[in-house]
Amino acid sequence: MPAKIHFIEGDITDVAVDAIVNAANNDLILGAGVAGAIRRKGGPRIEEECERIGPIALGASAVTTGGNLKALYVIHAASMKLGGRTTADSLRLATRSALMRAEEKAIRSIAFPAIGTGVAGFPLEECARVMLKEVLEHLKSRSSLEKIYFVLYDDAALKTFEDTYKQLTAQSAQGMEEG
Repeated sequence: MPAKIHFIEGDITDVAVDAIVNAANNDLILGAGVAGAIRRKGGPRIEEECERIGPIALGASAVTTGGNLKALYVIHAASMKLGGRTTADSLRLATRSALMRAEEKAIRSIAFPAIGTGVAGFPLEECARVMLKEVLEHLKSRSSLEKIYFVLYDDAALKTFEDTYKQLTAQSAQGMEEG
């Protein structure tokens, strides 16, 4: 059964899934944005694990427990250096790496934020395109993932991801008909 992709507006730290993805820096310092919310709601254990693991390579990811969150795991996907910016390349690699970590843990449900669109200043539309392409590509091979959520912070972000998904799946279907 192919994985279902869902788009919801809300706070990723409140989602009950096997793993949530943190828009991380490669030092795994839980500062502002999604990472700050994870630090506050997840408790000190997540931060302690990050300090033990980090730093990691740009575009890589690391897994910690979910602490006090509803999620069992947090996958910290490093799309930027601390204080730096996210690039399309680092976002693509970080998304791919997070999906690979999910497979290693046989995770069935995962929630992604719009990585890099906060303090890292990455454009929302490009973020949606890069992340969704990576997820759709990943799902072409066998996967433990059954549900993939994109948890977006407001209505505009939600609509951007939904519209981008429709465009990409329409292009994919058209490509199959032509091929």
